[in-house]
Amino acid sequence: MAEPVEINRAPLLEDLPHGFLGRRGGVSTGDVAGLNVGLGSGDEPALIACNRELAAEAVLPGARLATVYQVHSATCVVAEPWPDDARPHADALVTDRPGVLLGILTADCAPVLFADREAGVIGAAHAGWKGAIGGVTDATIAAMEALGARRTSIVAAVGPCIAQGSYEVDEAFAARFVADDADNTRHFRAGREGHHQFDLEGYVLARLRSAGIAMAEGLGQDTYSAAQQFYSFRRATHRAEPAYGRQISLIGLG
Repeated sequence: MAEPVEINRAPLLEDLPHGFLGRRGGVSTGDVAGLNVGLGSGDEPALIACNRELAAEAVLPGARLATVYQVHSATCVVAEPWPDDARPHADALVTDRPGVLLGILTADCAPVLFADREAGVIGAAHAGWKGAIGGVTDATIAAMEALGARRTSIVAAVGPCIAQGSYEVDEAFAARFVADDADNTRHFRAGREGHHQFDLEGYVLARLRSAGIAMAEGLGQDTYSAAQQFYSFRRATHRAEPAYGRQISLIGLG
């Protein structure tokens, strides 16, 4: 029998159905043991389906789970009850419908959950470095506004992602961010020769605040170093593991 689903919560969202889930509480085995929800992970489809159901029921029982086919873009869509095999290519989704549970999958990238309680509008974004610099969080905020939210009322939380101490990048990577905004140098720390350590969570938080989201927080949890708690693409790569799982972050309106 699987252990209980572990839910990491954000203080800014504490009164809303939400959770940043890890790998604990699922039925998958082997390299992806635990709550693997990645449809493209190579895991058994029946186990993935079970894990997705366990995740949804742990956060908002009876809700309809909506996810997207993530492609590291800055595209945000309004959630609809599409089947899993017809998910739109996007990296963020929003809704104002009660009973819809928005889900974002990650394995080192930053999951971001948004809410405007007054307007009854929520959002979820997958912010890998490409989506983050491309403006996926800005697109999510704009999509929420189109449903009636006000950015001055939106709160946001950045969930578990790869931490700066675990995220080594090369000179070209750092130069791309600095070329976009010279102030981005603050998100890089010197590493070994020709390399830097990138603060993905700090960068995403900075993007949120520069977009006018005054209430934004990060959980400060490192997916790479917590092997028993989270899946990590980079850790699996460094260990030469044949597969890696994906965890899910969820938010809904009850």
